[in-house]
Amino acid sequence: MKSKEEVGIFWFRRDFRLSDNAALFHALKENKRVLPLFIFDREILDKLDEKKDARVQFIHRELLSIKQQLNSFGSDILVKYGHPEKIWENLLEDYSIKAVYVNDDYEPYARKRDEMINDLLGKKDVSFHRYKDHVIFEKSEVTKDDGQPYVVFTPYSKKWLAKLDEGRHETFDTENFFDSFLQFKAPPAPTLSEMGFRAFEFDYPSREIQLETIDHYDKYRDIPAIRGTSRLSLHLRFGTVSIRNLVSIARLHNQVWLKELVWRDFYQMIIYHFPHSAGDSFRPAYDRIPWRNNESEFEAWCRGETGYPIVDAGMRELNNTGFMHNRIRMIVASFLTKHLLIDWRWGEAYFAKKLLDYELASNVGGWQWASGSGCDAAPYFRVFNPELQTKKFDPELNYVKKWVPEFQEVSYKPIVEHKMARQRAISTYKKALN
Repeated sequence: MKSKEEVGIFWFRRDFRLSDNAALFHALKENKRVLPLFIFDREILDKLDEKKDARVQFIHRELLSIKQQLNSFGSDILVKYGHPEKIWENLLEDYSIKAVYVNDDYEPYARKRDEMINDLLGKKDVSFHRYKDHVIFEKSEVTKDDGQPYVVFTPYSKKWLAKLDEGRHETFDTENFFDSFLQFKAPPAPTLSEMGFRAFEFDYPSREIQLETIDHYDKYRDIPAIRGTSRLSLHLRFGTVSIRNLVSIARLHNQVWLKELVWRDFYQMIIYHFPHSAGDSFRPAYDRIPWRNNESEFEAWCRGETGYPIVDAGMRELNNTGFMHNRIRMIVASFLTKHLLIDWRWGEAYFAKKLLDYELASNVGGWQWASGSGCDAAPYFRVFNPELQTKKFDPELNYVKKWVPEFQEVSYKPIVEHKMARQRAISTYKKALN
């Protein structure tokens, strides 16, 4: 039987916080009764091979935390597991829904899903409201003078920063409207095991903002052996921290860190305007490269057994912690695509399985940058020398020693010789692109 009480629904997706949440603010402000909702989407979960998934567990943990917060003032969150279209069909039967509020997601699957739900709701005269929350500037907010999207970062970032300086930015004081949450008791959320996943001990990075780290970010950000970066990427990915708050901190504390946050917006803009780049090279000519795709060499790279200590250290850190330092991401990606001539999509897919902070737009952008195939990418003839990268960024080998203790043993040998691999990569790329 349908509930007679008219409700607005706020649908959590990648915005796991009650404070400074754009769509939640509008939902609470515009409705007397707001029902919070989250859907564990089987369209996504069924594609995950590994059933001990730290990201799914993180989402589950954050939902239970939000549930606890909502319970403290008499509300709750409805957590569903299944296919979004079917779940929304049932919700329309069970509730008198006035409007649905979401924060926008710019990835191809999310856009397709949201259009489907928008159409479904529209047939029942339910309005669907989308807001910007995951980025500072979205879609076509920062464009060239002719309205076309930028495909080079530097001019984009200059206009982005100018727009930030000149703009008045909305604040979302959700706390002022918490009495608009629907007073109800939800059924228990599905457990991880009920969804086919296994719970396990995992050390998640803190969402606490370390101002000392940010103050020295420009000095230490390229040194993987120390905590020189914010380690907030997981929390940015799932919206447990506010990008608006981080940008305001960056403006006060470190312009180099601010520029890294601009890169996030840049890649979200690229994936929105050029959705083909999620699976194909941004520059189509690069899809002509005859990748070697040697499976045994790829597996050695995955395991961190290439015989190049800095590469192996990065891969082992990823496999053990779900984290990889950004400088090391560039090194291992360059190695896979240039030294081994393995398709960037193989590496992107492996990162998608392993990275805690995996985000399609940034991951694809980074991999295409390293392979030369993306917008504003490194030129194809730039091939990182792992030995020189080690001397520059891990001169005392502290990072290498931590993850590759056997690097000095006789049996530890490179699977490919650098000079030969570099020449092979350059000639292969040159031949394919000319």
